[in-house]
Amino acid sequence: MAEFEGLPRAVPEDMGMSTARLARIKPVMQQWVDNGKIPGALTMIAREGKLVHFEKVGNQDIASEKPIEFDTIFRIYSMTKPITSVAVMMLYEEGLFQLNSPVSEFIPEFKDMKAYANHGDAIVDTEREMTVKHLLTHTAGLIYGGEWEHPINKRYYEADFYGGDLKHMVKELGDIPLLHQPGEAWNYGMSTDVLGYLVEVVSGMPFAEFLKTRIFDPLGMDDTDFSVPENKADRYATLYEPTEDGSIKVLEDAPVSSGPLSFHHSGGAGLLSTAGDYLRFCQMMLNDGELDGERLLGRKTVELISINHIPDDWQPLERTGSGFGLGFAVVTDVADTHTLGSVGTYSWGGLASTVFWIDPMEELIAIFMTQLIGDSPFHAQFRVLTYQSIID
Repeated sequence: MAEFEGLPRAVPEDMGMSTARLARIKPVMQQWVDNGKIPGALTMIAREGKLVHFEKVGNQDIASEKPIEFDTIFRIYSMTKPITSVAVMMLYEEGLFQLNSPVSEFIPEFKDMKAYANHGDAIVDTEREMTVKHLLTHTAGLIYGGEWEHPINKRYYEADFYGGDLKHMVKELGDIPLLHQPGEAWNYGMSTDVLGYLVEVVSGMPFAEFLKTRIFDPLGMDDTDFSVPENKADRYATLYEPTEDGSIKVLEDAPVSSGPLSFHHSGGAGLLSTAGDYLRFCQMMLNDGELDGERLLGRKTVELISINHIPDDWQPLERTGSGFGLGFAVVTDVADTHTLGSVGTYSWGGLASTVFWIDPMEELIAIFMTQLIGDSPFHAQFRVLTYQSIID
């Protein structure tokens, strides 16, 4: 077994899956490459702690015809968020704060915040403090900005969030009114970026150092970091975006990147990783917080993380049949997802079309890696192709 595979391999039939049915995955993904829609892809499936499928198609760089390898390093963007959320919950387990603790106890810049009201026509005092749980569940009133008509978008556009360290980022955010009162709606945004700074403040360690010493090193995630060292640069995948004619082209200025081989230490989007590394993180979660003798979380904490914490009508990013836990989307109604799956499956994805899910009911983990900023219809195909392979 190569170390980067993350887990030991097994014959699929021994894990209740069909080799013949798993073989349907690669040609479907190859078709996306052949049609010029994605540069390449890695698909990975583990069940009951064993790797049953790991395939690669296409290139990590099209111009040089450099193929994707099993240890290719990808920008995982928002797949950083579950890792940051786990870091927060590790500190929560140490009794350093409660979920309903006001964020301002640790980040004074978030004291006495304002919020927009009447669709942005007014700015009012917040009626309640923003809490750690608001950040974990994306109900704090922070956003990422967008093109819809609201004055908050101009404020986010003009802010210099990545022009300094994490303290600089929260200072910029603290000066902008929230989109809504804390706890009144679900809105995807910079909540997890703020949690990265919370980890730094509460632990007394730089955020990147905390992740390395408390999560990456114990789990053997040797290729996960906020930068790519020179000796691994040849494994770093190129990032692409769609063109108007339906093909893809290189995206020269990667979001969040502070240079060709380094990313901003963003708790929401800054990490780079391999499929094998991320599999080890997922397996730790599926194992109720432990992997190979290294325990990061207790069982009850993982249970709390992976249950829905928001009302049924607050569907995250229009994901029907899903709620949101503490850092992960959670399936609450399989029929309403319009695809195969299980209640309790928790997941998230990244801007460059990476995605993962963890299905405790089936003891299954699936990971998809590519580097394309755009629509990702291949994710739904991969989900169906994964679940149709189960035969026990």
